[in-house]
Amino acid sequence: MRRLLMTTCMMLGCGSALAEDAALLLGVERYSNLGRVVQAVDPTETGPALSRAGFKVLSAANMDKPEMRQLAKDFRDAAGTADRLVVSLSGRFATDGTRTWFMARNITPPQIYGVTDRSIAVETIMLLLSQAAGQAVLLLGEDAGDDRVYDGHLRAGIGSLDIPQGVTVIRGRSGAIADILADAIAVPGQDVMRQARRARGIRIEGYQPDSLVMTPAAITVDAAENKEDQAAQQESTAWDSALAQDSAQGFLAYLGTYPDGRFAGEARNRLAEIRDEPNRAARLEEEALGLSRDARRAIQRDLNVLDYDTRGIDGIFGSGTRRAVTNWQQQNGFAQTSYVTANQIARLDAQASRRAAELEAEAARKRAEEERRDRAYWEETGALADEAGFRAYLERYPDGLFAQQATARLGEIEEARRQQARAEDRAAWDRARERNNRNAYRAYLDQYPNGAFTDQARARIAGTDQSNADAANQKQAAERERQLGLDPIALRLIEAKLQQLGLEPGAVDGQFDGQSRRALRRYQRDRDLNRTGYLDQATVSRLLRDAFR
Repeated sequence: MRRLLMTTCMMLGCGSALAEDAALLLGVERYSNLGRVVQAVDPTETGPALSRAGFKVLSAANMDKPEMRQLAKDFRDAAGTADRLVVSLSGRFATDGTRTWFMARNITPPQIYGVTDRSIAVETIMLLLSQAAGQAVLLLGEDAGDDRVYDGHLRAGIGSLDIPQGVTVIRGRSGAIADILADAIAVPGQDVMRQARRARGIRIEGYQPDSLVMTPAAITVDAAENKEDQAAQQESTAWDSALAQDSAQGFLAYLGTYPDGRFAGEARNRLAEIRDEPNRAARLEEEALGLSRDARRAIQRDLNVLDYDTRGIDGIFGSGTRRAVTNWQQQNGFAQTSYVTANQIARLDAQASRRAAELEAEAARKRAEEERRDRAYWEETGALADEAGFRAYLERYPDGLFAQQATARLGEIEEARRQQARAEDRAAWDRARERNNRNAYRAYLDQYPNGAFTDQARARIAGTDQSNADAANQKQAAERERQLGLDPIALRLIEAKLQQLGLEPGAVDGQFDGQSRRALRRYQRDRDLNRTGYLDQATVSRLLRDAFR
């Protein structure tokens, strides 16, 4: 009779408790504009099993914005009275580092000001889950290989999550996440934490109890039916020990006892992975450091200061950074693993600090010597207060200490000559200046070979030829600066550094004007950098290294 009552209770749902639970399952395998998700698995396939376990299931696959938003609203309404809450999001995510969005199928390449239009904020989902603290699980299936940067503020992936108390977040590839959803959360009596800790490539954040059962096991009369087989339990303990060691010795020990065990296949796969990756221990040691993106940028700046090219300072350790680390390790007597340790980071930082100080001292000496030569040349040319002297000075020192003074005096000389010239000569010169090109100045010289402005015309022709060459170089330099994606805060830091060095960049406002460009050219000149007046990777590495550490 007791068994009959219990079975009847299970069939009817045992009152309202199970009916109050809710699950939201959203999966996108192929995006209209962002391509297919690698090894994507549709989480909605687990919907029927969750329904049988007592959850109200809201699910959709490859949904556009309206359907995704409606399902999220329905889940919000259901979450208010739920005892258990489960959300599985599988597809592509975008983050600005502190906020994360799950994107609908039809999203265009996201921008920071438009990403919310076709996405759901993960922070909003976590806030809904916090209403069932202790019985709330968020599963995030992501494409770990997607490292795209969408704009200067957004990149692919999941950022730092501010997880509410009592909410468990499980992250990994969509296939592994789907397995946990189907084999642990939807199965009565299964321990979600145990399954997640065993799974490969899974990351657990937030609330992490020793045990978490989202679907309670059915109660039966015979207590023996609830006991796990002792041998199976012993094998599970041995497997958990091997996973905890995560080494060749640990997996070999498991296989020695259970050569045909339940986990033998996975144990052999993990052994093969360990043997195929000679620097695995070094990789795990670096991963254990939990380096933030800013910490990775600092390492890249240090390497660049020491002349190890990382092919970018973006906080992403790609092939360029790994090659730079390997070269640095070789030069410093470390094993060439391409992965850094805490000790190596400290040594790298010390070397870079010392080298940066040496470079700054060298730049200061060079600047003092350059200013000495600048003043001496001014005494030989500009101090004579004639046009030839001013032009000679500006040709050699276009950004020199007396460049503004020489330019102003030339303007005065030209204006005085203009007032003295005959009306026809002056009118022809005015027309040439108005057109301001090589042909116009050549036409003036042809008409007035001995005119009052012949020297200026020849100087303008030479300057125009140089300006055309400079314009092409400046355009390339400006494009390189734009690609750096520096924000106004970084630009203000750069101007502040230039001002601190006495290079007179003008107002520290993050707006680079002619005075800022002149100061930057002087900075680049003193450090043997590409003297363009525009920012490039080498210049930023030197200017911002101390500011961002």
